[in-house]
Amino acid sequence: MVNAEQLITDNIDVWAAAIKRKNTQGRGASKKTELYGIKKLRELILELAVRGLLVPQDPNDEPASVLLKKIAEEKALLLKDGKIKKQKNLSTITDEEKPFELPKGWEWERLGKLSNYGTSDKAEPSDVDKNTWVLELEDVEKETSRLLIKKRFYDRKFRSSKNRFFQGDVIYGKLRPYLDKVIVADEDGVCTTEMIPVRAYIEIMPEFLRLTMKSPYFKNYANNSTHGMNLPRLGTDKARLALIPLCSLPEQHRIVAKVDELMALCDQLEQHTETSLSAHQTLVETLLGALTATHSQNTHPARETASGEKADKADATARAASSTSHAADNARFTDAWQRIAAHFDTLFTTEHSIDQLKQTILQLAVMGKLVPQDPNDEPASELLKKIAAEKARLVKEGKIKKQKPLPPISDEEKPFELPGGWVFVRLQDVTNLITDGKHGDCNNLPNSGYYFLSAKDIQNGKLLYENARQIVSTEFQEVHQRTDLEPNDICMVNTGATVGKIAIATDNSFTRKTTFQKSVAVIKPTRPYLDNNYLANYLISETPNLLKKSGGSAINNLLLGDLKKKVFLLPPIEEQKRIIAKVDELMAICDQLKARLIDAQSTELHLADAMAEQAIA
Repeated sequence: MVNAEQLITDNIDVWAAAIKRKNTQGRGASKKTELYGIKKLRELILELAVRGLLVPQDPNDEPASVLLKKIAEEKALLLKDGKIKKQKNLSTITDEEKPFELPKGWEWERLGKLSNYGTSDKAEPSDVDKNTWVLELEDVEKETSRLLIKKRFYDRKFRSSKNRFFQGDVIYGKLRPYLDKVIVADEDGVCTTEMIPVRAYIEIMPEFLRLTMKSPYFKNYANNSTHGMNLPRLGTDKARLALIPLCSLPEQHRIVAKVDELMALCDQLEQHTETSLSAHQTLVETLLGALTATHSQNTHPARETASGEKADKADATARAASSTSHAADNARFTDAWQRIAAHFDTLFTTEHSIDQLKQTILQLAVMGKLVPQDPNDEPASELLKKIAAEKARLVKEGKIKKQKPLPPISDEEKPFELPGGWVFVRLQDVTNLITDGKHGDCNNLPNSGYYFLSAKDIQNGKLLYENARQIVSTEFQEVHQRTDLEPNDICMVNTGATVGKIAIATDNSFTRKTTFQKSVAVIKPTRPYLDNNYLANYLISETPNLLKKSGGSAINNLLLGDLKKKVFLLPPIEEQKRIIAKVDELMAICDQLKARLIDAQSTELHLADAMAEQAIA
């Protein structure tokens, strides 16, 4: 006999640690993770219950064979009194059908012999009053079967027929993927016809029947017995043939009580784990946020614009304030980093925390905090002059269009004090072009060799061509005149759920035959004075801030006008290269951390599975 309490308490770390990452959008670790171990534990409790392994048998209990005789007698009486209709005979259970061996005193019986499955009464709108409970599938939570909401007829009027149920009926959702939505009605009501009221006969607890119909073995039978393509559902005949393990009524009571007790323990474990994950996430975000916190530069003393002694004093005051600000920032940064370094192994233990670390690395890179400044570097102010000269040359030669001037950068737009040798510019000032793809569709022409990529074709920092559309050459040329994709250009998703995904065009045979739908922007850094990898990292680090200017649309939409006006911190070109080298080094370490974490998580998942399998072996 498996000791259920020991199974939970002795392996509490295993159940809690087995966490699986979900493939979902959304923010927060609780939204992106599944407590797989606890879910597996809940399933195991139900499986042990229906196998007779959860509580010890009492030799003084009547065997289930006696209970089956009582049920047969009750059905005969109900049939004689006209309270039920004669049902179609069900086939005898064969040994091959039995999914597992039952304890002594238990019996297998078909659901159709133990209940009225498939013979529920119908209710029309005219048959109910305003306070009648109207139950729909969405009212019941998947997996847990918790009742989320209870609506009345006055709040949920219906026009088509419903199934009528009564207090104590087991209500079963027969529609896949909701085959584990099973509740016991605590009052009379009506429900959608995709839910079946099941009323068991004498001495079968509704709660025992419910946990049986939620058990993994029953769900597996139901999933394998559904029919229909669009909305697969468990048919009545298949449901009536389902096998139910039956024990005496006293043992049913003991099993239901033990399941309730153990599920409450699972609830506590789940709450504790989710709270720990949330607290861990908050701690990581707070500590990493301290690394990027800065002293705002918008606290400078007002500078005297007139010449003379007042102006000199104002300059001296400004320099002193700047020095004090830098010193304060450096002290805060050092203190914040020491707090992180002291607990590195315990902080970065989830995929979410490692992703947060990656984002912080990028932010530190573009703030000038990742590598030290070299006073021997040519300052960015000189670099900016070279960029302006290069753009003027390209305009004169007709290779790029002259850009509309943008307003000067105000003090309010400058987020913090610049590192030495850096300058504030607008993104347009250091790029030859920021544009998007075609606002409209193109005609497909397979094997044309001219590619029309969309947001889905940008993945893992690369342009993917395997499933990309190909279009007629004349339409390609029309779009290509504007986007003119070249090697080292930055391609950035600007619309939809994946805004901010970036790829850098490589020097291959596809690049000059590639253009885009409007969901992708093309950004051309002014080379060789702006490193395209540095700019790409900047854009990734700034994506959350850029999305705040998405235009308020329900669909994420990064406005190109906002991108052009974005204030950009331009470092010396040599420092750009040092920053990229350091980012690559640190990102490789993060990837190693994540790979080890994924391996550890995989081991924990396998351990939870193995432990559950061993318990019922």
